[in-house]
Amino acid sequence: MHPDIELREIRVFLTLAVELHFGRTAQILGVTPSYVSQTVRKLESRLGGRLFDRTSRRVSLTPLGEQLIARLEPAHQRLLDVLDETRQAAVGVAGTLRIAMYTESLGGRHLLSIIRAFEDRYTAAHVTLMITGLNRNYLDILRHGQADMLATRLPLSDPDIIVGPVISSEERVLLVARHDPLAQRESVTLADFEDHAVSDAPAFPREMMDALIPPVTPSGRPYRRIVNRNIEEMLLSIAAGRHVHPTVPYFLEHHGHPDVTSVPIDGLPPSQTALAWLTSNRSAAVQAFARTAADVLSRTEPVSHQP
Repeated sequence: MHPDIELREIRVFLTLAVELHFGRTAQILGVTPSYVSQTVRKLESRLGGRLFDRTSRRVSLTPLGEQLIARLEPAHQRLLDVLDETRQAAVGVAGTLRIAMYTESLGGRHLLSIIRAFEDRYTAAHVTLMITGLNRNYLDILRHGQADMLATRLPLSDPDIIVGPVISSEERVLLVARHDPLAQRESVTLADFEDHAVSDAPAFPREMMDALIPPVTPSGRPYRRIVNRNIEEMLLSIAAGRHVHPTVPYFLEHHGHPDVTSVPIDGLPPSQTALAWLTSNRSAAVQAFARTAADVLSRTEPVSHQP
């Protein structure tokens, strides 16, 4: 490594090279946009050339920047792996394990029991939970190193991500306003609400969203979509009768709204959530947490694994 270049400067470069946005990069790294800008200018000065082209509207990599990220990214990951493996060899399963999810109900009924069992078993380790919200692809949280594991709804087939123990499996329900005629039904089918708008989260993995909410109605028409910025806004919109939302019973148990109720959906398979982590992450803590989850779930309900 160049003697004047620090690891944190490399992380700024790698994050900006992916995001191509100073504000988002600053948010991810927990710094200010001016710090990101100053760090990039300092790095460019030390390397002797521009890494990014900047205008008032866009940021892009220069040919030199593209060359650097192509060679630097795998080397950076190898360095992090070596440091992590060395730390694990020294202390074993210890430190903070960060688990992210886009809403807390994804953890299901057993996640807290799994966390307690893990922390009892590995007393030098502890778990923190992170809620990522609806406005960002939560897989990026994992890929940018902000979280060690995800609790995610399935399916998830990205080749760089391992899907581990399934932590919940629930039948499907439709969230509707209490004043909606559908609320009086014992159950509904997809055809029963094809004239209603449904929720959407454009930032989420498309395969997951299409499994949660089919892309088209049984008659072949695309569902009308309403995008909400957060769970509270979505529940208010449902309560007002603007749209409905296919989900699972635990969602409404966890979040709740006095003017929103649920009706079982016939004809959809159960929805599952699972733990997931990067294939490149060989952390002892991640593996230990996955084993603990499987142990806890084996005593509570049948547990399955994705291949």
